[in-house]
Amino acid sequence: MTSDITTGIAPIVTRSGEEYTGTAQSGGAVRVSGVSPQHTPATKIWYGKVTNEPGYRSLPHHHGEAETGGYVLTGTARIYYGENYQEHVDMSAGDFVFVPPFMPHVEVNMSTTEQLVWLTCRTPDNIVVNLPDVDDSILAGYRRA
Repeated sequence: MTSDITTGIAPIVTRSGEEYTGTAQSGGAVRVSGVSPQHTPATKIWYGKVTNEPGYRSLPHHHGEAETGGYVLTGTARIYYGENYQEHVDMSAGDFVFVPPFMPHVEVNMSTTEQLVWLTCRTPDNIVVNLPDVDDSILAGYRRA
């Protein structure tokens, strides 16, 4: 038995290589979505993949009202946050992270040889508000490739 809500609706598959690429970017953090209001019937979720090449980092940014959940698929990540980005958390493959709404942060690939790949989910959508850039030297332990 199906409800009126599911009648005539089928799962939507976004094939590899067909992800939506018109999503907001933050410098070295490149985002593509597999499920989003931009290319599926989704109305309250953005789910995608974020990559950082070896040694690269995002611009400082926040995600407005969106709650963000992340999962490190491959690589070694660091998120800088707090006053002048002086605090940080480290993650590696298999780790999950929650980033609260409106929290300014910088996402970093701590490896200078391996790509960092995140799976990221946001509600209600992929809100990205880029902030003024900071010098690499204030990010403790960070170095570019």
